[in-house]
Amino acid sequence: MMASQKAMLHRVGLALALALLLVMPWLLGSYQLRLFTEAMIFSLYAVSYNMLLGYAGLLSFGHAMFFGWGAFSFAVALNHFPGMPLMGAVVLAMASTTVMGLVVGVLLLRVKGTPFALLTLAFNALVFAIGIKWHSVTGGDDGLSIATPTLNLGFTDLVVSHGPNLYYFTLVIVGAAIAFAWYFTRTAMGQSVLLIRENEERMRFLGYNTNVSRLILFVLSGALAGLAGSFYAILNSFVSLDAVSIEMTTKVLLMTFIGGTGQFLGPVVGAFFFTYVQNFLSDLTDNWPLIMGALFIAMVLWVPGGLAGLAAKLSGGRKDDDPDGTLAGLE
Repeated sequence: MMASQKAMLHRVGLALALALLLVMPWLLGSYQLRLFTEAMIFSLYAVSYNMLLGYAGLLSFGHAMFFGWGAFSFAVALNHFPGMPLMGAVVLAMASTTVMGLVVGVLLLRVKGTPFALLTLAFNALVFAIGIKWHSVTGGDDGLSIATPTLNLGFTDLVVSHGPNLYYFTLVIVGAAIAFAWYFTRTAMGQSVLLIRENEERMRFLGYNTNVSRLILFVLSGALAGLAGSFYAILNSFVSLDAVSIEMTTKVLLMTFIGGTGQFLGPVVGAFFFTYVQNFLSDLTDNWPLIMGALFIAMVLWVPGGLAGLAAKLSGGRKDDDPDGTLAGLE
């Protein structure tokens, strides 16, 4: 098939997908719409994690510290600053997570491999401990309830707690964040991180500051995870320590691996797959984590590229993380 025909098919597919997303509230019941909204939020969380794992080759066991920090920052902003607008709380949560990512990144990115993974786990444990001990701010084990304010659009106030309104609000903001993440991976900075992953010594020889490039990616990844965390808080109108627990990191790791790290949309596929399969299995049995664990092992052993990688292989497509063949220059 000619390149122009493929491009046309991609445009048509994108248009149909957008049309389907716009009419989703009319196609789904209230519970299913909430589940779909949750899957969108986790899609952004998984995309942010894949920017570390898939593009920079950095395995993190503490990505939930950004997700949970964003969720708690959003809740604290609303509970401790009366009159805080909804978008103001979202921006504040994302900004605080960005600062946190910068501080943690400066400390962590001095190492790679196993030391990096273990240090992320340690930092996650530190943030979890802060959440427990700082009871006056975070609520400790009790968590924080949230009274979500209306969203002022200028001409009207939108009740975000209403299912369809929350869905469209999430679709616009989370969709834009995912689109920005996709655009970043296509920029020179995004491609340089990919090249550093493949051959860091040569990239240094060419004049790249590899530490700065990785730090920028780390901070951006944390900021996007914090944004996902704030929407998770909006969805549940409550934030607990579960948002910053090791289970939340395990969840995003499963989503990313099941969807596939080699395709940008792989984590999105994994997030939807995990959310719906978990929901289905949890209705059947209390032992659903055992089944999900067995599924993860099976994916690693027999489908290492994940669901998106399997689809790309069947269609004969190129790996999405190297759209222009730039890695060939390092061979």
